[in-house]
Amino acid sequence: MKEIMAVIRMNMINGTKCALIEAGVSSMTAMEALGRGKGLVDMNLLKGAEQGYEEAIARLGQAGPLIPKRVISIVVPEKLVAKTVGTIIDVNRTGKPGDGVVWVMPVMDALSVRTGEAGDKVLDDF
Repeated sequence: MKEIMAVIRMNMINGTKCALIEAGVSSMTAMEALGRGKGLVDMNLLKGAEQGYEEAIARLGQAGPLIPKRVISIVVPEKLVAKTVGTIIDVNRTGKPGDGVVWVMPVMDALSVRTGEAGDKVLDDF
């Protein structure tokens, strides 16, 4: 079992939901978030601030704003990981900064509150 967490553009959530359903993954959680990618941070400025340079610290406060995003979380059995990740990437890739990021993490167990089922029985299984 794996959790797939993805940060995507706000306007891509509906297309992502539809594509995931078409791929056989209907269960997901979505949350609103604010964030920015590494492309909006001047790494030299960050190093200067870490070293205590006051000018760098002052300029760091002028770094790019946090951008509204959606975070989706999906837990799938091993056999659906590649298909789920591929679907998310295919729908959200524009080739421009801000397309998002996907993480894949291990999950120890899943339990249904309503039925008491555990493990892969709780997950989508297409």
